[in-house]
Amino acid sequence: MKVLITTDWYAPVINGVVTSVLLLQRELERQGHDVRVVTLSNTMHSYKEGGVYYMGSVSANKIYPGARLRVNRTRSLVRELMGWRPDVIHSQCEFSSFRVAYALSARLGVPIVHTYHTVYEDYTHYFSPSVRVGKAVVSVFSRWICGRTACVVAPSRKVERLLRDYNIRCRIEVIPTGVDLSVYRQAPDPGRMVALRTRWAIPEDHTILLYLGRMAKEKNLEQLIDQIAAAGRRDVTLLLVGDGPDREEVLDYARSRGLNVIFTGMVPHSEVADYYRLGDLFVTASTSETQGLTYFEALAAGVPVLCRQDPCVDGVVENGINGWQYDSGLDFGQYLSAFCGDKALRERMSREAKTSSEKFSAEAFGAAAARLYESVQQEAMPAAVGERW
Repeated sequence: MKVLITTDWYAPVINGVVTSVLLLQRELERQGHDVRVVTLSNTMHSYKEGGVYYMGSVSANKIYPGARLRVNRTRSLVRELMGWRPDVIHSQCEFSSFRVAYALSARLGVPIVHTYHTVYEDYTHYFSPSVRVGKAVVSVFSRWICGRTACVVAPSRKVERLLRDYNIRCRIEVIPTGVDLSVYRQAPDPGRMVALRTRWAIPEDHTILLYLGRMAKEKNLEQLIDQIAAAGRRDVTLLLVGDGPDREEVLDYARSRGLNVIFTGMVPHSEVADYYRLGDLFVTASTSETQGLTYFEALAAGVPVLCRQDPCVDGVVENGINGWQYDSGLDFGQYLSAFCGDKALRERMSREAKTSSEKFSAEAFGAAAARLYESVQQEAMPAAVGERW
């Protein structure tokens, strides 16, 4: 099968969309499918490397940090893709690259599968001063996108319910993004763990509370900091791995609350698994996740998760088994104290975390996607209007 993946985000960027795209590409190729990718260049120059087509683009930081918008029509790249003629197009983003997916679909009669990765309702502060207006815009825009697809992939039941609330009527399939379990399941190298603790001057007797991800408003990091501070434990270190637009504000706030906080910034992708293994408990206050890939990765590394109660982690984080979903600051403090004070509990939850991650294997993810492609090829596509290049 020939599969074209279109995405605004691609390596070397590190985020949930890129993780999902790279894993999908790898698993489809392992199954023997011919996969090509259309994404955005970091410059206005369009080019091709292997099976990846980069379209010239400009920065759209004012809309969203790190975002880019296509500027070149890239006729030669499109002509080549039309000659290749994919059997299915799997769109991963709703903006520049979706226009390419839609145009190719219209010209070739090829079905589009679209993964709805982002709960845009939680990002309206980037483009609208009014939450109500922002949500209305998101609803209309989402209906337009989904109405031009053969099927929408929702990474969780939370996203499926959200799309139905937007009155989206097309076919929706729930397929969680998988995790390469082998990367995270390797036993930690004791020497490497000692070296990292030494590098970041983490006290030997401290429990490491790990947050790995973007440092941005929608992640509710100040609320997380408040809850850790309110727990009143002096034997914990908050390790922040990642970066984002709110980095300085978050760090200043954490220090003002008297926390022992360490900020690593972005770390090389090859070292991410080591930082998971360094953590004792993964902590987050975010409710903006569509599925929480970092939760899957933490569990695969044997790190229990303490997170806000949210539909996206139903069946993922199980209270008292592989972590906790908390509903209030009081709950957070009680769970944190229980974890820090009971070594046997920590060891048991670590084992359960690894066991519970089995259901999120990369192989299962790739197989589910391939089955979906086969089914949509037999279904009629919605009427489309060709786009000029």
